[in-house]
Amino acid sequence: MNRKAFIKNAGLAAASLTLGTAGSATVFPRPAKNKLPKWKGFNLLDYFSPNPAYNTRNKTTVEHLKWMQDWGFDFVRIPLAYPSYLDIDRTRHITPEEVYQIDDRATDTIEELVTQAQTHGLHVSLNLHRAPGYCINAGFHEPYNLWKDEEAQKAFYFHWNFWARRFKNLSPEKISFDLVNEPAMREDMNDQHSKSGPVPGDVYRKVAKGAAEAIRKENPAHLVIADGNNVGNTPIPEITDLNIAQSCRGYFPGAISHYKAPWANRDVNNLPDPKWPGQVGNSYFRKSMLEDYYKPWMELIEKGVGVHCGECGCWNKTPHDVFLAWFTDVLDVLRSENIGIGLWNFVGDFGILNSGRTDVAYEDWHGYKLDRKLLDLIRKH
Repeated sequence: MNRKAFIKNAGLAAASLTLGTAGSATVFPRPAKNKLPKWKGFNLLDYFSPNPAYNTRNKTTVEHLKWMQDWGFDFVRIPLAYPSYLDIDRTRHITPEEVYQIDDRATDTIEELVTQAQTHGLHVSLNLHRAPGYCINAGFHEPYNLWKDEEAQKAFYFHWNFWARRFKNLSPEKISFDLVNEPAMREDMNDQHSKSGPVPGDVYRKVAKGAAEAIRKENPAHLVIADGNNVGNTPIPEITDLNIAQSCRGYFPGAISHYKAPWANRDVNNLPDPKWPGQVGNSYFRKSMLEDYYKPWMELIEKGVGVHCGECGCWNKTPHDVFLAWFTDVLDVLRSENIGIGLWNFVGDFGILNSGRTDVAYEDWHGYKLDRKLLDLIRKH
C-alpha cells in the first residue's frame, strides 16, 4: 500500500471549478486571521494500516524526529486505523463487540510515539484514519456504517473518549484530535472506486458534535479538528458554531498530485501528461485555479474558524519539476492565510526521504535518499 486511498472525487471537483484567468493577482492579500498555528510537518504512518504486521514497515525512529526538529518542523499527524490497536482475531471479519477490545500494549506504543514527538518539539495531531464504520480506504470489512448506524457512532465516541482520557493533561499546544479522515458517502465501502459524495451536513454535524463532546468530557480545553467534507475538499458550514477547527487538503488537482496512482485512476495508461502551468486534458492548469479552490477555506477563516492542511503532497510518478512548480503555488496560496501543512509522508512515496522518484538527484542522508529540493521548499513555508 503506497498511499492511502484517494478516490476520484478530487479530480471531479477539479473539473467543476472556475479556472480564472492567467496571471491573476493573489485573491487573499488581507492580513491572516487563522486561529490555528501555521504548523508544518509530516504524517507518520506507524499505525496507518488495520493490520499491525504491515505497520512494522513504517516505524518512525527517534532519529527521524530529531531530523524534523533540526530542520525546523513543529507538527506531526498520526493517522490511526482503530483495528491496529485492538485485541481481536484477524483471521475473520470484526464484530461490533470486538470494536471495544482495546489492546493496552498497542496503545502504549502509540502513547510512546506521541511522547517522543512532543519531546522533539512537535505538536501531535491524532487522527482516526479508519474509524468504526468508515474509512476512505477499502481493504477492511467494517461491521456497520458510521454515517448511518447509531451503534457505529457510539463506538466512534468511545474511541475518542479513550484517547482524550489518555492525554487529558496535555494542552492544545501539545496535542489535537482530528476526528475522522476525509469523510464521504461511498456506495460500496469495499470498492475503492465506488461512487461517492459528501456526507449530509446534518449527519456530519451530529457525528462531529458527539465526538467533540466525548473528547471534551475529559478536558474542556482539548483542541478538536474535523477534516473537510467530500474527501477533505470542502469546508463544513454546519459545524462552525461548535468550536471545531477544520482541515483541508493539498491534493488539488488530482491530475497533478495523483498522476498514475492506481487507487485514484481506473486507467493509469491513458492520462494526459501533467504540466504546471499548462494544458492538461481539457483544462489549463495555473495558480488561479488554486486560489478558487481554497477560497471557501479562506472564507471559513474570516468567520473565525481555524484551518490547517492536514495532508498534502504528490505521488512519485508526477515529474519532479512539475510537482515542485505546482507545490510552490499551493504553499504560496496557503501561506497567504497562515495555513500550515502536513506532508504525506516523511519516508515513502510522497515524502522527502526514499520517495522512489526516478528523476531526482538525491542527496545521501544517513543511508536515506533525501529530496533536498522538496525539503528546502517546505522549510520556507
